[in-house]
Amino acid sequence: MTRRASLLRGLGALAAAALLGWTAAVPSASAAGVAGRGPEPKAPREFVALDRVDRTILQEMRYTTEHNFVGERIDGYRQPVCILTRPAAEALHRAQVKLLARGYTLKVYDCYRPQRAVDHFVRWAKDLADERMKREFYPLVDKSRLFADGYIAEKSGHSRGSTVDLTVVRLPALPTRPYVPGEPQVECFRPQAERFPDNSVDMGTGFDCFDTLSHTDDPRIGGEQRAHRDLLRGALVEQGFVNLPEEWWHFTFKPEPFPATFFDFPVARRSVAGH
Repeated sequence: MTRRASLLRGLGALAAAALLGWTAAVPSASAAGVAGRGPEPKAPREFVALDRVDRTILQEMRYTTEHNFVGERIDGYRQPVCILTRPAAEALHRAQVKLLARGYTLKVYDCYRPQRAVDHFVRWAKDLADERMKREFYPLVDKSRLFADGYIAEKSGHSRGSTVDLTVVRLPALPTRPYVPGEPQVECFRPQAERFPDNSVDMGTGFDCFDTLSHTDDPRIGGEQRAHRDLLRGALVEQGFVNLPEEWWHFTFKPEPFPATFFDFPVARRSVAGH
């Protein structure tokens, strides 16, 4: 067996284990569905579960867990599954093939995001007393500034289905240890050895770090951290993705199949069943 074939086989098994182990506007129909007054909305046929296109891309869906800037599972995230429009998923697959050949793999943190999840973020941001995750995710930002500084908004490109938050992991990849709610927090911009352990390469900050150090081209980021950011951006830009300059992890596939529609179907396999 070649080294690349061995890596692919091992990575496929790891991705499957990760999917099992990591528990991460169209008018909202969530209340109707829960109350039994009507069915939950389903995704258009242009959407697909990422692992139907590429099973080797790791998935650590943060918003199905309590390890995020809110500190609880986010509304609409029923299962830890990455859902994207098919063109975006196929473009990720093409990037993954090239990264695998270099000894790396992609890992996604978030993909399609329902509008009800964005609404959850907005409610949380307006509750200035809830700062349970401040030390890790926004240690230097006053919570009253989250809207003005652009960290929280009432609409997200993620809800259109072609935006993804992701990183790069060096192979062979070990899984990130589970987050323990209530464990001591470390600032997201601290050196990699000090902050929450993530099997990602060192990008200079953790995922969802509300800090200017997260800006992709922040001049304070250099050396190996700069090389890693450039590796991720180069691999994705080559396949048609555009980076959000304020977040090294945030990319949108262009042209978007749904450039002006914000969907609200839940993040669950049944939303794309049969696609």
